[in-house]
Amino acid sequence: MSNAADKPSVLKIWILASRPRTLPAAVAPVMVASALAWHDGVFHWPAALACLLFALFIQIGTNFANDYYDYVKGADTAERVGPRRAVAMGWVSPRTMRAAMWIVFGVAFGCGLTLLRFGGWPLLAIGVASVICGIAYTGGPYPLGYNGLGDVFVFVFFGFVAVGATYFVQAATVTAAAWVVGAGVGALAVNILVVNNYRDAETDARAGKRTLVVRFGRGFSRAQFACGLLVAFAAPVVLCARGYSLWTLLPLALAPMAWMHARRLRTGKTPPEQIALLGDTGKLLALYAVLFSAGLLLGTRT
Repeated sequence: MSNAADKPSVLKIWILASRPRTLPAAVAPVMVASALAWHDGVFHWPAALACLLFALFIQIGTNFANDYYDYVKGADTAERVGPRRAVAMGWVSPRTMRAAMWIVFGVAFGCGLTLLRFGGWPLLAIGVASVICGIAYTGGPYPLGYNGLGDVFVFVFFGFVAVGATYFVQAATVTAAAWVVGAGVGALAVNILVVNNYRDAETDARAGKRTLVVRFGRGFSRAQFACGLLVAFAAPVVLCARGYSLWTLLPLALAPMAWMHARRLRTGKTPPEQIALLGDTGKLLALYAVLFSAGLLLGTRT
């Protein structure tokens, strides 16, 4: 628990609880999928905006759920080296955080319902699954994040589902290019989780949270991080090989930054270094999405 003098303002508490460093994972797939839709001549801004709002609220709701369930399960304690969590610090009661979680998921679901007129009732299943998995990531009888399945959840939902659904509501189909983009974005979203779990490996192990780094060790997670970078940078190359413009290769300009991140994951030892890398991994995803989107907007199919 924190001293009253150290307690942030109410607004800052909820901003911190929303975990701004993770929000690029929600924005990036919608941005790149919409740029792909523009490139392919099917962009529809009302549908794109609804997807963006849905993705943001699902991400924030999931973060609130994590704050609540990690506290309840004992994963967030005073020994934790990462950013402070609202419930663990005593800033927000568990009951209030749980209520906030349901409110945000409700808003997300409402945003999702507006998408039915663009993509039909199959999108309802995606919306329901997104809410269920957002809670099941750390809650429920078999929490995904506690059983080494969090990485799969992030890759599927923040990669294939987010990109595919955003493209589908605009184009009424999902192309091979959309799946390729989904793999690239999803791989970098997973890397945010890898860095987070890498930092928390010791406290997660004591709490029974069996993330991949807890199960297989730090060497495995460093290799996983590197593979994520390779998949992400392969995606624009694949699109270029499929006939998209050379502008599509713009994300490759981020390769030196990505290499430095892999090196920092290996050499960083202190909590400030690990927290800084988490933020920079989110920034890499944001820059990747911006450059990938710019390349798609600037280029034309040959």
